Amino acid sequence: MPTHHTLNPSPSTVHWGYWDAALSPVLRIQSGDTVTVTSISGGVTRMPEDKSLVRAEHMEVVENVKPEIGQHILTGPIWVEGAEAGDTLEVRIQDIKLADSWGHNFIRVLSGALPEEFPYTRCIIIPIDQEAKTAELPWGKTLKCNPFFGNFGVAPPPEYGRISSKEPREHGGNLDNKELTAGSTVYFPIWTEGALFSAGDGHGAQGDGEVCLTALETGLTGTFEFILYKNTGLKFPRAETETHLISMGLNPDLDDAATQALREMISWVTEISDLTAEDVYRLCSLAGDLHVTQIVDGNKGIHCILEKALF
Repeated sequence: MPTHHTLNPSPSTVHWGYWDAALSPVLRIQSGDTVTVTSISGGVTRMPEDKSLVRAEHMEVVENVKPEIGQHILTGPIWVEGAEAGDTLEVRIQDIKLADSWGHNFIRVLSGALPEEFPYTRCIIIPIDQEAKTAELPWGKTLKCNPFFGNFGVAPPPEYGRISSKEPREHGGNLDNKELTAGSTVYFPIWTEGALFSAGDGHGAQGDGEVCLTALETGLTGTFEFILYKNTGLKFPRAETETHLISMGLNPDLDDAATQALREMISWVTEISDLTAEDVYRLCSLAGDLHVTQIVDGNKGIHCILEKALF
Protein backbone atom coordinates (compact mmCIF):
# COMPACT_ATOMS: atom_id res chain seq x y z
CA MET A 1 0.00 0.00 0.00
CA PRO A 2 1.29 3.50 -0.80
CA THR A 3 2.49 5.47 2.20
CA HIS A 4 2.10 9.17 2.93
CA HIS A 5 5.18 10.93 4.35
CA THR A 6 5.83 14.41 5.73
CA LEU A 7 9.10 16.28 5.26
CA ASN A 8 9.65 19.58 7.06
CA PRO A 9 12.64 21.92 6.78
CA SER A 10 15.34 21.70 9.45
CA PRO A 11 19.13 22.00 9.53
CA SER A 12 19.31 18.26 8.78
CA THR A 13 16.73 18.19 5.95
CA VAL A 14 17.74 21.11 3.69
CA HIS A 15 20.57 21.97 1.34
CA TRP A 16 21.10 25.66 0.67
CA GLY A 17 22.24 26.96 -2.68
CA TYR A 18 23.26 23.81 -4.53
CA TRP A 19 22.38 20.48 -6.11
CA ASP A 20 24.64 17.47 -5.69
CA ALA A 21 24.20 13.78 -6.54
CA ALA A 22 26.47 12.93 -3.59
CA LEU A 23 23.99 14.22 -1.00
CA SER A 24 22.66 11.71 1.52
CA PRO A 25 18.89 11.25 1.41
CA VAL A 26 16.80 12.59 4.28
CA LEU A 27 13.78 10.40 3.41
CA ARG A 28 13.32 7.10 1.56
CA ILE A 29 10.10 6.29 -0.25
CA GLN A 30 8.60 3.74 -2.64
CA SER A 31 7.12 4.46 -6.05
CA GLY A 32 3.46 5.33 -5.49
CA ASP A 33 4.06 7.08 -2.17
CA THR A 34 3.08 10.69 -1.50
CA VAL A 35 5.12 13.24 0.42
CA THR A 36 4.01 16.57 1.87
CA VAL A 37 7.07 18.84 1.66
CA THR A 38 7.32 22.24 3.31
CA SER A 39 9.83 24.82 2.13
CA ILE A 40 11.32 28.03 3.48
CA SER A 41 12.68 30.99 1.53
CA GLY A 42 15.35 33.54 2.29
CA GLY A 43 18.07 34.31 4.80
CA VAL A 44 17.82 36.73 7.69
CA THR A 45 18.20 39.82 5.46
CA ARG A 46 15.07 38.80 3.56
CA MET A 47 12.80 38.43 6.57
CA PRO A 48 10.32 40.83 8.20
CA GLU A 49 11.65 43.00 11.01
CA ASP A 50 8.99 41.38 13.21
CA LYS A 51 10.57 37.95 13.64
CA SER A 52 7.43 36.64 15.34
CA LEU A 53 6.07 36.27 11.79
CA VAL A 54 8.89 33.86 10.91
CA ARG A 55 8.38 30.15 11.51
CA ALA A 56 10.67 28.61 14.13
CA GLU A 57 12.05 26.06 11.66
CA HIS A 58 12.98 28.88 9.28
CA MET A 59 14.97 30.66 11.99
CA GLU A 60 16.62 27.39 13.02
CA VAL A 61 17.83 26.79 9.46
CA VAL A 62 19.24 30.28 8.87
CA GLU A 63 21.00 30.20 12.24
CA ASN A 64 22.63 26.82 11.63
CA VAL A 65 23.06 26.35 7.87
CA LYS A 66 25.13 28.50 5.54
CA PRO A 67 24.42 28.93 1.82
CA GLU A 68 26.85 27.41 -0.67
CA ILE A 69 27.16 28.74 -4.23
CA GLY A 70 23.52 29.80 -4.68
CA GLN A 71 20.64 31.21 -2.62
CA HIS A 72 17.76 28.69 -2.78
CA ILE A 73 16.89 26.65 0.30
CA LEU A 74 15.81 23.18 -0.86
CA THR A 75 14.06 20.59 1.28
CA GLY A 76 15.37 17.09 0.62
CA PRO A 77 16.70 15.03 -1.00
CA ILE A 78 14.17 12.19 -1.17
CA TRP A 79 15.40 8.76 -2.27
CA VAL A 80 13.01 6.76 -4.47
CA GLU A 81 13.64 3.05 -4.07
CA GLY A 82 14.60 1.32 -7.30
CA ALA A 83 15.39 4.52 -9.20
CA GLU A 84 18.44 4.40 -11.45
CA ALA A 85 20.01 6.53 -14.14
CA GLY A 86 17.96 6.29 -17.32
CA ASP A 87 14.64 6.04 -15.49
CA THR A 88 11.96 8.73 -15.25
CA LEU A 89 10.35 10.16 -12.11
CA GLU A 90 6.76 11.29 -12.56
CA VAL A 91 5.88 13.91 -9.95
CA ARG A 92 2.17 14.61 -9.58
CA ILE A 93 1.61 17.90 -7.77
CA GLN A 94 -1.54 17.20 -5.79
CA ASP A 95 -1.70 20.36 -3.70
CA ILE A 96 0.24 23.53 -2.87
CA LYS A 97 -0.53 25.78 0.11
CA LEU A 98 0.97 29.08 1.21
CA ALA A 99 2.97 28.37 4.37
CA ASP A 100 3.75 31.96 5.45
CA SER A 101 1.89 35.22 5.97
CA TRP A 102 4.63 37.13 4.17
CA GLY A 103 6.96 36.91 1.24
CA HIS A 104 9.80 38.96 -0.15
CA ASN A 105 10.81 40.43 -3.48
CA PHE A 106 14.46 41.18 -4.08
CA ILE A 107 16.37 43.35 -6.55
CA ARG A 108 20.12 42.69 -6.53
CA VAL A 109 22.80 44.91 -8.01
CA LEU A 110 24.16 43.66 -11.36
CA SER A 111 21.31 41.14 -11.67
CA GLY A 112 17.87 40.99 -13.27
CA ALA A 113 16.82 42.02 -16.78
CA LEU A 114 17.70 45.72 -16.40
CA PRO A 115 20.76 45.88 -14.12
CA GLU A 116 22.02 49.19 -15.51
CA GLU A 117 18.73 50.93 -14.72
CA PHE A 118 18.42 49.54 -11.19
CA PRO A 119 22.04 49.49 -9.91
CA TYR A 120 21.30 48.68 -6.27
CA THR A 121 20.15 45.97 -3.90
CA ARG A 122 16.78 46.26 -2.18
CA CYS A 123 14.44 43.76 -0.53
CA ILE A 124 10.80 44.45 0.29
CA ILE A 125 8.45 42.37 2.44
CA ILE A 126 4.99 41.71 1.01
CA PRO A 127 2.12 40.64 3.32
CA ILE A 128 0.20 37.51 2.28
CA ASP A 129 -3.37 36.56 3.17
CA GLN A 130 -3.05 32.77 3.25
CA GLU A 131 -6.79 32.13 3.41
CA ALA A 132 -7.69 34.49 0.58
CA LYS A 133 -4.55 33.54 -1.40
CA THR A 134 -3.71 37.16 -2.08
CA ALA A 135 -0.76 39.49 -1.52
CA GLU A 136 -0.85 43.20 -0.63
CA LEU A 137 1.36 45.21 -2.98
CA PRO A 138 3.21 48.30 -1.64
CA TRP A 139 1.07 50.69 -3.70
CA GLY A 140 -2.17 49.38 -2.21
CA LYS A 141 -3.34 46.91 -4.86
CA THR A 142 -4.09 43.25 -4.24
CA LEU A 143 -2.35 40.49 -6.20
CA LYS A 144 -3.92 37.05 -6.59
CA CYS A 145 -1.49 34.29 -5.64
CA ASN A 146 -0.75 31.29 -7.82
CA PRO A 147 1.71 29.30 -5.70
CA PHE A 148 4.28 26.99 -7.25
CA PHE A 149 7.76 25.67 -6.48
CA GLY A 150 10.30 27.58 -8.54
CA ASN A 151 13.16 25.18 -7.87
CA PHE A 152 12.54 21.45 -7.77
CA GLY A 153 13.73 18.29 -9.45
CA VAL A 154 16.15 15.41 -9.06
CA ALA A 155 19.91 15.31 -8.56
CA PRO A 156 22.05 16.31 -11.55
CA PRO A 157 24.45 13.87 -13.23
CA PRO A 158 27.10 12.80 -10.68
CA GLU A 159 29.95 14.00 -12.90
CA TYR A 160 28.72 17.59 -12.48
CA GLY A 161 29.65 17.53 -8.80
CA ARG A 162 28.15 20.26 -6.64
CA ILE A 163 26.43 22.86 -8.81
CA SER A 164 24.60 26.11 -8.13
CA SER A 165 20.87 26.11 -7.49
CA LYS A 166 20.59 29.15 -9.79
CA GLU A 167 20.74 27.59 -13.26
CA PRO A 168 18.00 25.20 -14.38
CA ARG A 169 19.33 22.18 -16.21
CA GLU A 170 18.33 18.73 -17.46
CA HIS A 171 17.64 17.57 -13.89
CA GLY A 172 15.12 20.40 -13.34
CA GLY A 173 16.19 22.78 -10.63
CA ASN A 174 15.41 26.48 -10.90
CA LEU A 175 12.80 26.15 -13.67
CA ASP A 176 10.68 29.06 -12.36
CA ASN A 177 7.74 27.89 -14.48
CA LYS A 178 4.46 29.25 -13.15
CA GLU A 179 2.48 26.56 -15.03
CA LEU A 180 3.80 23.89 -12.66
CA THR A 181 1.25 24.46 -9.93
CA ALA A 182 -1.25 22.14 -8.19
CA GLY A 183 -2.85 19.73 -10.65
CA SER A 184 0.11 19.55 -13.00
CA THR A 185 2.51 16.64 -13.47
CA VAL A 186 6.22 16.94 -14.14
CA TYR A 187 8.46 14.23 -15.61
CA PHE A 188 12.13 14.35 -14.61
CA PRO A 189 14.86 12.22 -16.19
CA ILE A 190 16.81 10.43 -13.47
CA TRP A 191 20.59 10.78 -13.46
CA THR A 192 21.67 8.89 -10.35
CA GLU A 193 20.60 6.08 -8.05
CA GLY A 194 17.59 6.98 -5.89
CA ALA A 195 16.68 10.01 -8.05
CA LEU A 196 17.18 12.33 -5.02
CA PHE A 197 14.24 14.71 -5.37
CA SER A 198 14.24 18.10 -3.60
CA ALA A 199 11.93 21.11 -3.68
CA GLY A 200 12.10 24.73 -2.59
CA ASP A 201 12.12 28.32 -3.82
CA GLY A 202 8.41 28.73 -3.14
CA HIS A 203 6.68 31.40 -5.22
CA GLY A 204 3.39 32.96 -4.22
CA ALA A 205 3.10 34.67 -7.59
CA GLN A 206 5.31 35.32 -10.59
CA GLY A 207 5.00 36.82 -14.04
CA ASP A 208 6.51 35.07 -17.05
CA GLY A 209 10.06 36.41 -17.23
CA GLU A 210 10.62 37.03 -13.48
CA VAL A 211 12.35 40.15 -14.74
CA CYS A 212 13.61 41.86 -11.56
CA LEU A 213 15.32 38.59 -10.45
CA THR A 214 12.77 37.26 -7.97
CA ALA A 215 9.08 36.44 -7.69
CA LEU A 216 6.97 36.69 -4.54
CA GLU A 217 9.38 34.45 -2.65
CA THR A 218 7.70 32.61 0.22
CA GLY A 219 7.37 29.30 2.02
CA LEU A 220 5.06 26.65 0.61
CA THR A 221 3.66 23.27 1.57
CA GLY A 222 3.23 20.93 -1.37
CA THR A 223 1.98 17.37 -1.63
CA PHE A 224 3.65 15.27 -4.33
CA GLU A 225 2.92 11.78 -5.58
CA PHE A 226 5.92 9.94 -7.03
CA ILE A 227 5.74 7.32 -9.78
CA LEU A 228 8.87 5.58 -11.10
CA TYR A 229 9.20 4.44 -14.73
CA LYS A 230 12.11 2.20 -15.69
CA ASN A 231 14.47 2.58 -18.65
CA THR A 232 12.59 5.36 -20.42
CA GLY A 233 15.53 7.24 -21.88
CA LEU A 234 13.96 10.64 -21.17
CA LYS A 235 16.63 13.35 -21.38
CA PHE A 236 14.85 16.56 -20.40
CA PRO A 237 12.02 17.61 -18.05
CA ARG A 238 8.50 17.91 -19.46
CA ALA A 239 5.13 18.57 -17.85
CA GLU A 240 1.41 18.35 -18.43
CA THR A 241 -1.87 19.54 -17.02
CA GLU A 242 -5.28 17.95 -17.48
CA THR A 243 -5.67 19.82 -20.77
CA HIS A 244 -2.20 20.75 -22.06
CA LEU A 245 1.33 19.48 -22.66
CA ILE A 246 4.23 21.70 -21.60
CA SER A 247 7.70 21.29 -23.08
CA MET A 248 10.71 23.28 -21.92
CA GLY A 249 13.87 24.78 -23.35
CA LEU A 250 16.83 26.17 -21.41
CA ASN A 251 19.77 28.11 -22.80
CA PRO A 252 21.66 31.37 -22.20
CA ASP A 253 20.19 32.44 -25.57
CA LEU A 254 16.39 32.77 -25.72
CA ASP A 255 16.31 31.82 -29.40
CA ASP A 256 18.06 28.54 -28.64
CA ALA A 257 15.77 27.93 -25.65
CA ALA A 258 12.77 28.45 -27.94
CA THR A 259 14.01 26.00 -30.55
CA GLN A 260 14.70 23.41 -27.86
CA ALA A 261 11.20 23.78 -26.38
CA LEU A 262 9.71 23.42 -29.86
CA ARG A 263 11.79 20.36 -30.70
CA GLU A 264 10.89 18.81 -27.34
CA MET A 265 7.18 19.31 -28.07
CA ILE A 266 7.44 17.85 -31.57
CA SER A 267 9.29 14.82 -30.25
CA TRP A 268 6.79 14.30 -27.43
CA VAL A 269 3.63 14.53 -29.53
CA THR A 270 5.00 12.21 -32.20
CA GLU A 271 5.75 9.67 -29.44
CA ILE A 272 2.16 9.61 -28.16
CA SER A 273 0.09 10.22 -31.30
CA ASP A 274 -0.14 9.29 -34.97
CA LEU A 275 0.93 12.75 -36.09
CA THR A 276 4.13 13.22 -38.06
CA ALA A 277 6.80 15.68 -37.02
CA GLU A 278 5.63 17.98 -39.81
CA ASP A 279 2.05 17.76 -38.52
CA VAL A 280 3.14 18.77 -35.01
CA TYR A 281 5.36 21.56 -36.35
CA ARG A 282 2.33 22.99 -38.18
CA LEU A 283 0.10 22.47 -35.13
CA CYS A 284 2.54 24.34 -32.89
CA SER A 285 2.42 27.25 -35.34
CA LEU A 286 -1.38 27.19 -35.49
CA ALA A 287 -2.20 26.65 -31.81
CA GLY A 288 0.92 26.27 -29.67
CA ASP A 289 2.09 29.05 -27.36
CA LEU A 290 5.72 29.86 -26.61
CA HIS A 291 6.10 31.63 -23.27
CA VAL A 292 9.20 33.22 -21.77
CA THR A 293 9.60 31.29 -18.52
CA GLN A 294 12.36 33.41 -17.01
CA ILE A 295 15.27 35.52 -18.25
CA VAL A 296 17.33 35.92 -15.07
CA ASP A 297 18.76 32.51 -14.12
CA GLY A 298 21.77 32.20 -16.42
CA ASN A 299 20.06 29.51 -18.46
CA LYS A 300 17.00 31.38 -19.71
CA GLY A 301 13.74 29.51 -20.20
CA ILE A 302 11.07 29.14 -22.86
CA HIS A 303 8.13 26.78 -22.46
CA CYS A 304 5.75 25.60 -25.17
CA ILE A 305 2.09 24.88 -24.31
CA LEU A 306 -0.08 22.78 -26.58
CA GLU A 307 -3.69 21.66 -26.04
CA LYS A 308 -4.11 17.87 -25.91
CA ALA A 309 -7.54 17.93 -27.55
CA LEU A 310 -5.96 19.05 -30.83
CA PHE A 311 -4.22 15.72 -31.41
